[in-house]
Amino acid sequence: MNLLMVGDIVGSPGRRAFAWIVRRMKDARSVDVVVVNAENAAAGRGITPALTRELLDAGADVITLGDHAWDQKDLMAGIDSETRIVRPANFAPGCPGRGWTTIDTPAGKLAVINLIGRVFMAPADCPFRGADTILEQTAGARFVVVDFHAEATSEKTAMGRYLDGRVTAVAGTHTHVQTADETLLPHGTAYITDLGMTGPIDSIIGRDANIILKRFTDGMPAKFDVAHGDASLQGVLIKLDETTAKPRSIKRIRETMPKT
Repeated sequence: MNLLMVGDIVGSPGRRAFAWIVRRMKDARSVDVVVVNAENAAAGRGITPALTRELLDAGADVITLGDHAWDQKDLMAGIDSETRIVRPANFAPGCPGRGWTTIDTPAGKLAVINLIGRVFMAPADCPFRGADTILEQTAGARFVVVDFHAEATSEKTAMGRYLDGRVTAVAGTHTHVQTADETLLPHGTAYITDLGMTGPIDSIIGRDANIILKRFTDGMPAKFDVAHGDASLQGVLIKLDETTAKPRSIKRIRETMPKT
């Protein structure tokens, strides 16, 4: 079974690239299951119920979130009714939504866990202890994958090692810069520090480059608009052994949507 994990979707360019590329990958049967981080899908900040449905219709099987989860307020009222979208499990108790979910796949049940880091991030409960608690509840799943939405590479690498051999895959998100360290860890878990970004290529992590450069040079506040132009999809393709339920390989993916 082929699992595609996709890096943070940024705005409408990212949504278009995701829909165009994933539809063709699924039609070609090169991908069976898609997990995508979409916490920047709504003009770069959060996601709405309507955009959730759009991405699910476009081929997403599970949508994960991150620190911008609540930027679009209408999501709070709708997130409980859609089991295929998850927000970080180590948000404070009582937050709407769920931190993990399970879906059926051709090779058995797949659990998807969303966690958020604490280094250089807003306060959150311990993601390591949170992972331990959730894993006690996912014993019935054949495959378990983790989207760890975190800033520091050290924290992401530590999570990969902490969960090595206990989950199928650990993929970092949040920085919008794809790392080149995809690997199978010593105990068999597929790992990458950051999946990258699905969004406009001519940008600074998905935002209009001129606006970001001006902010760096004059320090004045500005609205960070999503950039325009050609877009690409970044992530990893993980081949899963249906007999052993372990990863066979992990490969970086970077696909560009044709020019329009």
